[in-house]
Amino acid sequence: MADRKKPREKNFWDKPVPDNVRHKDLSVKGVKTAKAKARAAGRPYPNMVDNITAARAGLTKGKR
Repeated sequence: MADRKKPREKNFWDKPVPDNVRHKDLSVKGVKTAKAKARAAGRPYPNMVDNITAARAGLTKGKR
């Protein structure tokens, strides 16, 4: 029996950014949250996933 694999969906960082999305900087609390997640994972600085997790939690500057 042949092992059939389902086509894997792309990760969100591999997909192009939609045109209607604006870049928002992280707030001070967001930066601290991202750095804390990186330290907890044993990394010296936050990676993109840490930053995106903080941004999705609503920790950006300005209005959402």
